[in-house]
Amino acid sequence: MRETVPPFREPTLKGDYRRPDPDAHAGPHEPGLDCTPAASCVEPDQPDGADGADGGARELVLTFSGAWDVASIGRMTARLLHRCAEVGNACAVPGDAPVVHLDLAEVSRLDTAGAQLLCRSAASMAAAGAHVVWHVPDHGQSMLLDRVRAIDISAVPRARRVSPVLGALNAIGASIVEELEQVRSIIGFLGMFLVSLAAAVARPWRLRWVSIVHHMEQTGIQAVPIVALLTFLIGLVTAYMGSEQFTRFGAQVFVVNLIEVSTLRELGVLLTALIVAGRSGSSFTAQIGAMVANEEVDAMRSMGLDPMEVLVIPRVVALVLMLPVLTFIADFMGVLGGGIASWLSLGISPGAFAVRFLEITRLANFVTGLVKAPFFALIIGIVGCFQGFRVTGSAESVGRLTTQAVVESIFLVIVANAGFAILFMSLGV
Repeated sequence: MRETVPPFREPTLKGDYRRPDPDAHAGPHEPGLDCTPAASCVEPDQPDGADGADGGARELVLTFSGAWDVASIGRMTARLLHRCAEVGNACAVPGDAPVVHLDLAEVSRLDTAGAQLLCRSAASMAAAGAHVVWHVPDHGQSMLLDRVRAIDISAVPRARRVSPVLGALNAIGASIVEELEQVRSIIGFLGMFLVSLAAAVARPWRLRWVSIVHHMEQTGIQAVPIVALLTFLIGLVTAYMGSEQFTRFGAQVFVVNLIEVSTLRELGVLLTALIVAGRSGSSFTAQIGAMVANEEVDAMRSMGLDPMEVLVIPRVVALVLMLPVLTFIADFMGVLGGGIASWLSLGISPGAFAVRFLEITRLANFVTGLVKAPFFALIIGIVGCFQGFRVTGSAESVGRLTTQAVVESIFLVIVANAGFAILFMSLGV
């Protein structure tokens, strides 16, 4: 059965001075406008004391027709407001407040926007002193007008003014709560990873060694150039700054001690972790996030594959295995840069630098740096994968969570490094 759509009719409005025939409609519709009928106007030729109800009152009929909806009322708003202004001017004359009839018998379509305009116009005319009478034969339109009329659009809620201090404290509190929720979720994700890793270690044939080797190449071997270059430059700068300070006291030889302690114990592993967090951690988030956005992770689950086993374990295990190797390379390049700077700025020959370095080097400093590397790798891998699974499906979400993963990884690595420093100091290492 084909549905016939009535032809579109332009909204029209015409005013005359004839009372509509009450028998032509289903009955008057009173929306409950709070207005008191104005006193009837007395015609000039009517004797004083005559009853105004016998026809002395001025009655204005506004007949609406066509479609009064959001797509059409724009071109009729000005005309309707002009009619309301005329009624207001008539009400301003003492003893000349008219009775306004709003006839909606010919309206073919009425939506909330049109009903809101009509109710607002009727309210303004009633506020001016006119007596507004509705004639709405259609029951649906009558119910819509009642519902719109029940909404008080005159009382616009005022925005509550919040003190800047309270606003700042509220923002800080919301940020703290959000970060605590993030920490709780990351700890839960870490627990899921450890359970899956234990199950995989119990059944080694389920480990995806090809994927682990692939990620070892991506996160380790391909990161060697950038790690070596940056740590070399940091060692160079550290030696130059130390030589300038120690020269004032005639203790240039202690530059070697500075390079040994700073590079092997702190700078080598910390700089390597920060570089890997920006390089590999962001890569984990972007890769897993893109798979979540493309519904590839859901497809894995539907095929019976565990995303933790397929996506997370190879990446984290590869990073845990390769970060100590990168730390060793960073230590070597940092010491090499410090030796070159000592040779150029202090005249310490490479042989003398090597002899002095081997004399003062403590194995504990070197081991301390290597011990921290797997924990930093675990933090970077878990945070990167966790943020990847939080992607909601849009490119904006991938970019935002990738940035958040890098920031959180760097923050947690620095916090963990401070914790290790306090721990080793308390142990006397």
